[in-house]
Amino acid sequence: MLKELEKILPRVRKPARYSGGEFAQVIKDKAAVDIRVVFCFPDVYEVGMSHLGMKILYGLYNSIDYCWCERCFAPWPDMEAELRAAKLPLYALESGDGLDAFDIIAFTLQYELSFTNVLNMLDLAGIPIRSSERKGLRNLVIAGGCCTANPEPLADFVDVFVIGEGEEVSIELFDLYRTAKRENWEKHRFLVAAAGIGGCYVPALYTPQVDEKGRFMGITPSDGAPARIVKRIVKDLDHAYYPECPVVPSTEVVHDRVMLEVMRGCIRGCRFCQAGHTFRPIREKSPETLIRQGMTQAEKTGYDEISLTSLSTTDYRKLDELCDGLIDWCAKRHISLALPSQRADKFSVELAQRLEKVRRTGLTFAPEAGTQRLRDVINKNLREEDLYNACGLAFANGWNSVKLYYMMGLPTETLEDLDGIAKIARGVVDVWRKTSNNRARGVKVTASVACFVPKPGTPFQWEPMDTVEQLREKQEYMKGIMRIKNVDFHWHDPVTSHLEGVFARGDRRLCAVIYDAWRRGCRFDGWDDQLRMDLWYEAFAACGVDMAEYANRTRSFDEVLPWEHIYNGVTREHLMKENLRAHSGLASEDCRAGCSGCGALELLEGGICDV
Repeated sequence: MLKELEKILPRVRKPARYSGGEFAQVIKDKAAVDIRVVFCFPDVYEVGMSHLGMKILYGLYNSIDYCWCERCFAPWPDMEAELRAAKLPLYALESGDGLDAFDIIAFTLQYELSFTNVLNMLDLAGIPIRSSERKGLRNLVIAGGCCTANPEPLADFVDVFVIGEGEEVSIELFDLYRTAKRENWEKHRFLVAAAGIGGCYVPALYTPQVDEKGRFMGITPSDGAPARIVKRIVKDLDHAYYPECPVVPSTEVVHDRVMLEVMRGCIRGCRFCQAGHTFRPIREKSPETLIRQGMTQAEKTGYDEISLTSLSTTDYRKLDELCDGLIDWCAKRHISLALPSQRADKFSVELAQRLEKVRRTGLTFAPEAGTQRLRDVINKNLREEDLYNACGLAFANGWNSVKLYYMMGLPTETLEDLDGIAKIARGVVDVWRKTSNNRARGVKVTASVACFVPKPGTPFQWEPMDTVEQLREKQEYMKGIMRIKNVDFHWHDPVTSHLEGVFARGDRRLCAVIYDAWRRGCRFDGWDDQLRMDLWYEAFAACGVDMAEYANRTRSFDEVLPWEHIYNGVTREHLMKENLRAHSGLASEDCRAGCSGCGALELLEGGICDV
């Protein structure tokens, strides 16, 4: 196979995506391990190698003596064509073995528009796509990641979904698989046993109930499977596995740096944010642990940047202590220490200057909405004056670049809210004129506006999404009002967002649509130059499925939602309460101001939430 690859790789774009051999990859003796796992990321190498979860789980799995975990990424269409022409299977980077040689094929699902790539990767490996067609234990397909907040659109293709954080539950699943393999269990026996592991969802053991219109009415478990699957969390991050030396990519990737995870969860409760709700409760690492991990990774990988990552790093309680412990060490070694984004109401010039001893970058803030009224609706507890104050402090101290992130199509949105985005952009430029000490350098304000997509597990999971036509009308309106000197305006394709909205709140009827679209040639649907909406429309029509039924319809509180057997720790009652407060224009306090009783603390079983 390697000789064939030598012929192929010179003909494809970015051959380093497919060659392996990177620094710190793990090679084991196949004969010395009991199970082989291939970690599949259904997007290109550059995206997958930037994903922190993959770095953690790859290292964790390979720390187990009986397991060898390898990596595989979705091949770009040119590489797919070469593989198919040469009749070569999709393979793992470490060994070069086809995916069909592996016991467990593990996908991470980070984006709904990667679903067709999951099917394509299985097909390229010569593995039956549907779970029901894979009869034995070999090639067991498991999947985890944020999209498992609603796994139903992929239920026909995945044997076991891992709900929540994978460090502990996946090891329990591997232990069970090791036993089943040794004792030669039938697949059904294994799946029934797997359903008994907390956090494991086996869709083959659940039957959806639908009405005469095909609308979801509930789901019925069998073989003793639990009626509700409760997500798993890692309770103590200080003692959890964290890689000392992750694989260093041999080509440029999206996030090419040390990623230091400071905490999980978020105190804010933004009503549109799936991660902010499904990653609860809040758990922090100690500064001592983080300092040790950051230094170790930087020394072993040779990276010249450490990024402090979380959903809201400026809410980490001991951020100053952490930075004090790293800044001088990093500066002496010409390593930059960075925060990917900051909250305007917690912006500190002193902290920003200390962080940027090695390299100065622009600042990023996310107001999300253009008016205070709409920020209260979405529970974005940020005032306009906080943003102006932060920008003024930054401009007065030498910064001249600011990125602002917004959404359009939010519940209750009006044109006045869109006007507010332009007003804030002008206001930031005016602040620069008044505060900058070096106006000769100019200023650059970038305003990026994404399309709101209602997601499962959030207070807005019942809300309708704007239609493509409505979003396009708003974008045309925005293009007119955003013609502002020194301001760049960016927007997101509403067609892509609409498709994302369909699958975010879909049920098992979408399995047939995904399969049909894949057969027609859909791949890399999240990439603008690869998305084929004509094929998607054909697939929806052929399957008799209405896209608007999923994306654009308001759901009532008494409706059973297709994902409600998956419990991510936040109660339905809390989400309903927050939805009602949104429509009343009422903001809610963050977790530090007072516990809202969302339910996530129960996952800690007597532990303490790090608020």
